[in-house]
Amino acid sequence: MVLGSRDSSGSNLPSAVVTRYPNVVNPSRIFAFPNPVNEVSARCVAAGVVALCLAAIFFGQPWLTVVIAYGFLARVLTGPTLSPLGQVVTRVVTPLLRIPPRYVPGPPKRFAQGIGAVLSIPAAILAVGFAQAGAADVLLGAIVVAATLESALGFCLGCTIFAGLMRIGLIPDRVCASCANLRFDTPLGETRS
Repeated sequence: MVLGSRDSSGSNLPSAVVTRYPNVVNPSRIFAFPNPVNEVSARCVAAGVVALCLAAIFFGQPWLTVVIAYGFLARVLTGPTLSPLGQVVTRVVTPLLRIPPRYVPGPPKRFAQGIGAVLSIPAAILAVGFAQAGAADVLLGAIVVAATLESALGFCLGCTIFAGLMRIGLIPDRVCASCANLRFDTPLGETRS
């Protein structure tokens, strides 16, 4: 195999390397967002985000905004791969729950994580860089609302926005072919009639 070409496992490493060192991290797979996404894990991550945001707000811990911002940025770029919260949820919490997985399209979830990053990065800059805890708390409060809807009710606000942007053509259908017939105003996974 030529370096850079893909084998049947999706690796672009030489087959001799993959065979001899099966645990070698493939750099091309680090920056990949899962598709589909287990909704159970997504809701557990959202619950963790709610807990972190509330701790930052009520205990006056501005450094937690940096942790929250890093988590969103890591999940946008790599899914759970470089996110400590994502790793704990996918490797420990979700298996312990023993709830059957419920798979949903990845691109809307990635978009939702992107919205979280857009809110949490300025919150971290405000809280840590400028000591503006009040302004940071407003942004964290918006995250708490969205993450609570996701974790408690299974309603993904970012996914709903994603679907609306697809409907009006700002996000092309090719971004998420499996999303074209999904309705995000009902539980995820139901198709339009």
